[in-house]
Amino acid sequence: MNAQRSRLTAETAVGLARLLFGAICLVNVLLHLDPAYRAQFLASLAADWAPGQPAWLAAWGHAMAAGVQALGVGVVVTAMAVVESVLALSLLTGAWLHRLAWVGIVYNLWLWSTVGGLGGPYTTGATDPGTAVVYVLAFALVLLTHAWRPLSTFRHGPLQAPANWKLRLGEISFGLLWAFDAYWKWQPDFLLHGVDNLTASQAGQPGWIVAYIGFFIRVIGIIGPLAFGIAVAVAESVIALTLLFDVLLDWMLPLGAVYSFVLWTTAEGWGGPYAAGATGNKGDVLGTATLYVLVFLFLIAARAERAVRTRAIPAAG
Repeated sequence: MNAQRSRLTAETAVGLARLLFGAICLVNVLLHLDPAYRAQFLASLAADWAPGQPAWLAAWGHAMAAGVQALGVGVVVTAMAVVESVLALSLLTGAWLHRLAWVGIVYNLWLWSTVGGLGGPYTTGATDPGTAVVYVLAFALVLLTHAWRPLSTFRHGPLQAPANWKLRLGEISFGLLWAFDAYWKWQPDFLLHGVDNLTASQAGQPGWIVAYIGFFIRVIGIIGPLAFGIAVAVAESVIALTLLFDVLLDWMLPLGAVYSFVLWTTAEGWGGPYAAGATGNKGDVLGTATLYVLVFLFLIAARAERAVRTRAIPAAG
């Protein structure tokens, strides 16, 4: 009885992570419906031909811009809102999620390659691979963890728990993403000027957020920008290594979620400023680190379910 209760609790945690993902996607839909977003959408495609981007990506961006103009910006943005609405509802209900999660992966890869500029340009000052690719990973984890099973109105797709190799694939993929982040944190520009990201995140924010971020800036001023930069680079390197090699993950996953939350509230300024049309252009609605927190929660819940099922097998025998 206790084992069954623990299994149901772990499954429920997977379901709650999926519902949180659906809520985030629903917020994206609402903000994308703002007329200001439509007004600047075509200009946001310039991320592909920004200075420092490769020629092939610039060519792809120009082709996409021409396609958007041919179809009409209004038609494209409306189609995007429809796709995002379907994905959000699927996440919230579980309906056809074993199929629609693949749509989420393809759609966000398209966003990443257009308005996301593949996270680039990867020149001085780059810090991560962008936001939409984290959405790709989140939708992949929905598939890898069979997240449509618990707390679902519709139970489409296989109902069995995921295989261990699927969870490891998710952990390794997330570890590679953190390794990429860590690489840029070890670059001299971040090590010496990383605090500038916090200063920039105060622009256009309400007073309480400015004061909140200001507190961290003052603390960094005491310990020194270089010490801060090294600490961040070390932290992200450790997160990457633990994910890649499955070392102390039961400890590191919660710590990684907390670390990502702190990033969101400081360097990302709680995802703001939330001016009309100012969010959502690159998938940055609510910020990027919120998706990192979400992925950590998915992995925590899935590992808990795996541990419960592993203990239950000998007991059943």
